[in-house]
Amino acid sequence: MYRFLLTPRWWGINAFVALAIPFCIFMGSWQLGRFEDRVDSHQEAKREPSPGELGTAPLDELLPVDKKTSGRLATATGSYGQQFLVPDRTVDGKRGNYVLTLLRTEGGRALPVVRGWLPPGQTPPAAPTGEVTVTGALQSSEHAGTDGVHTAGGLPSGQLGMISAAALVNLVPDEVYDGWVTLSTADSGMTAVPPAAPEGSGLDLKAFQNLGYTGEWFAFSAFLLFMWFRLVRREAEEARDQALGLRSTGSAESPQTRPEAGEPQGAMAAPETGKAVAAGGRTEVEAAVRAPASTNASSLPTRPEPETGKG
Repeated sequence: MYRFLLTPRWWGINAFVALAIPFCIFMGSWQLGRFEDRVDSHQEAKREPSPGELGTAPLDELLPVDKKTSGRLATATGSYGQQFLVPDRTVDGKRGNYVLTLLRTEGGRALPVVRGWLPPGQTPPAAPTGEVTVTGALQSSEHAGTDGVHTAGGLPSGQLGMISAAALVNLVPDEVYDGWVTLSTADSGMTAVPPAAPEGSGLDLKAFQNLGYTGEWFAFSAFLLFMWFRLVRREAEEARDQALGLRSTGSAESPQTRPEAGEPQGAMAAPETGKAVAAGGRTEVEAAVRAPASTNASSLPTRPEPETGKG
């Protein structure tokens, strides 16, 4: 009954299922591992002291920016230069603009400094002149997946869609640090921008996305297994019906239903009674045994004529 599993068609189905199910299980396990890593990082971050409790450190000592140095208070000395607005940024649930000013340090490199946040339409205050020392939370450069960034371009002059060295390299003549700081205390008339948690260190939306993808991959593997069993059962039932003669195996008409030569196309002969129902609704009774079509009337026996009386 299950010999159909060895046919070429079923070889292909079996091979697909045998490869797809382990792949789905592997992907689900990988997504679950990503979620567990984020949970472990979150628990570890809670046990460690906050970046503000670690005190300040010179900027160069905290580079490059990673999970341990992100959020640390960094100090840098230099003079302010070119200024940009970073639009569509949210602080305390309100949308507005970051005020970003480049600090040209003593080493000749430019450090992006977010001096504060302003509501839309307000003019940012001028940056302090002369040599200044700034203290702020160190942040890693933004990328296309960061919330609020503009990657499509088309911004007016003086606006910046993404805070990163790659976005500033063609706008300023100096070399730019791969990172930026947000001042702990905003300049006059602005709101301080709180530092963001390092990526992958908390139970953010991406962590729960990993958990959702885990369920999807495992559910898909179970669905594949269910559909395989369903197809096998249906094919086995068809094979059983054919073996019992309950299902026709060919496309040709059976002898009982095929009309005889010379009969109306609308008539269907009954196999046992010899009755036929005509297409027009008339019923005809035919002989159980038909005479051969080639038999001539002259070959049939004739009844002798009665003899007349002799005079």
